[in-house]
Amino acid sequence: MSLKKLRRQIDYTDKKILRLLNLRADITLKIARIKRKLGRSIYSPDREREILRSVAIRNRGPLKTDALQAIYREIMSSSLALEKPLSIAYLGPEATFTHQASLKRFGSQVKYVSCESIAKVFAEVEKDNLDYGVVPIENSIEGAVNHTLDMFMDSDLKICAQIILDVSHNLLAKCAKEKIKRIYSNPQVFGQCRIWLQENLSGIEIIEVSSTTRAAQISAKEKYSASIASILAAKIYGLNIIARSIEDSPHNITRFLVIGKTDVQYTGHDRTSIMFSIKDRVGALHDMLLPFKKYRVNLNKIESRPSKKKAWDYYFYVDLEGHQDEPRIKKALAELENKCKFLKLLGSYPVGE
Repeated sequence: MSLKKLRRQIDYTDKKILRLLNLRADITLKIARIKRKLGRSIYSPDREREILRSVAIRNRGPLKTDALQAIYREIMSSSLALEKPLSIAYLGPEATFTHQASLKRFGSQVKYVSCESIAKVFAEVEKDNLDYGVVPIENSIEGAVNHTLDMFMDSDLKICAQIILDVSHNLLAKCAKEKIKRIYSNPQVFGQCRIWLQENLSGIEIIEVSSTTRAAQISAKEKYSASIASILAAKIYGLNIIARSIEDSPHNITRFLVIGKTDVQYTGHDRTSIMFSIKDRVGALHDMLLPFKKYRVNLNKIESRPSKKKAWDYYFYVDLEGHQDEPRIKKALAELENKCKFLKLLGSYPVGE
């Protein structure tokens, strides 16, 4: 077949795609109107997960599933923006990993607002200034983000979704590698690139700043300075990529949470997060965990934090497999509540990636 005929086929196919996309958007608007009448949130993490899973199952190529899911995320982002653009608070500034995680979850067609702290993200959503917030919760190398855990203690916000982001750290600068005199980055990032720095830039001054984006901003203006930040930061601040993927572990993954005021429906692949505190006695924590064993509930994570209200008083953050509406989860949590001093359900949400 000739090139001209093949191009005609593409033009014809594009017309059909365009018609179907607008038909899909019309249906989405109708759904949004029904949700508004019912007082339900337009954004549905459970439905989003179902669509992306369906794309993965039905895809027969040659397009890769990741590429198709990215396309569908933008389609869903555009559909959300038709009725009422969602507004998302994230731990900023622009080009941080939290910003990248937000873009991965919500696409480019929603409103993003940078916040200078995790507390500010929570506050903006609690006050209804913004619809949802995105905050980091743990890194596969450095562990839990304690400030996020502590914020849940006094907040009524729920966890609506999680985002898993493969984190890649890159050495950025405007000068050559051999001319670098100082490196800026976030303390956690330095911890994740410790071996590479010792082997490649031993003796160079390391300066800790609030974020990788702030590091990129400084190195873009300061002579003989470098930063460890993302490829997105290099693009935004006009920096050269001196070395790519300098993290010590190839499995450097950060998990983020989407926080809001709505409950998420059961999907069959869910996680529930809770917080509880215990009475100070021998074997107390062991007794708290027995209901999970009794009802065969798998625990993904358990983290202790000081209550900050009384010396040597702790609360526990737990992630468990399953949805709060499942009978076995309900029974386990009911027994736990009878044994502990305080129990708080933070939300059930799709496991995601």
